[in-house]
Amino acid sequence: MRGFLRRNNLSTRLFFAGLIILSIYIGISIFVPLLITLEIVPNGEFGLGNPIFSAPSIDHWCGTDRLGRDVCIRTLAASGVALQVVFVAVSLAVLVGIPLGLLSGYIGGLVDRVLVLFMDTLYTIPVLLLSVVMAFLLGRGILNASIALCVVYIPQYFRLVRNQTSQVKSELYIEAAISMGASPLWVIRKYLLKNVLTSVPVVLTLNAADAVLVLGGLGFLGLGLPENIPEWGSDLNMALVALPTGIWWTAIYPGMAMFVLVLGLSFIGEGLEKILSETSLQN
Repeated sequence: MRGFLRRNNLSTRLFFAGLIILSIYIGISIFVPLLITLEIVPNGEFGLGNPIFSAPSIDHWCGTDRLGRDVCIRTLAASGVALQVVFVAVSLAVLVGIPLGLLSGYIGGLVDRVLVLFMDTLYTIPVLLLSVVMAFLLGRGILNASIALCVVYIPQYFRLVRNQTSQVKSELYIEAAISMGASPLWVIRKYLLKNVLTSVPVVLTLNAADAVLVLGGLGFLGLGLPENIPEWGSDLNMALVALPTGIWWTAIYPGMAMFVLVLGLSFIGEGLEKILSETSLQN
C-alpha cells in the first residue's frame, strides 16, 4: 500500500482527490452547524425577512429559494445530513450483512439455502424501488431513511462475504484447525474474517456513493427527511417549479453538491480497488 501511495499514476491521484473532497465535506458538516448555532451565518430554515427567488448576490452568494431561505446555507447544511444518513446506513448494512454472510457460508445446509434465497430476492429488487417501499413503510426521519437504505445494501455484503467464506473454508489449514478441535467461532474469527474482508472497503465506498443518490431520490419524491431538515433531493424537487422561468440557482447548487460528493466517494473506491488488487498480486 505504501508503494502504491508513492506512485504518481491516475489511480493514486483519484484516490487522494477523493480523500480531499470527502475531507472538505466532513469539515463543512462539522463547522456549518457550529456557525449557525453561534449566529455567524443565518439559519437555512428561516428566510421570512429575505426576498424570494433572489439571484446570487453579496448578501446571498447562492441566492434564495421560494421561501426566502439562503440556498448556500441550506446546501452546506445538507452536506452534514447526507453524510450522517449514509454513514449510519452503510454501517448498519456492514454490521448485518457480514455476520450473516459468514454464518451462511460457514454453516451451509438449510441455513445457507434460506438466507441465500431471502437475500437474492432482495437483491433482484431495484435499489430505488426497495428504498422507496421501505421509506414509505417506516416514515420520514434520519434514522428511518438510514434503515431504508441499509436494507438495500445488506444483500451485497452478504453475497460478497458468503461466496468468499465458502471458498476459504475448504482450504487445508481450515480443515486442519477443525480437525484439531477448533470451535466454529474461533475459526471464523482467526482465519475467515480477515480473508473475506479484503473487498469490503471498495464495496463500502461505492455503496456510500450510491446511497447519496438514493437519498436524493427519496427526498425528491418526498419520502426522505422531514421538511425542516435541509436535504438536496427535496430542494431539487422545489426547484423544479421555478427552473422553467430561468431561476437556476435553486437547482444548480444542491445538484452540484450531490454530484461532487458522489464523485469523491467514487474516486476513493477506484483507488482502494487498485490498492487491494496490487496487494493481492504481491501476496
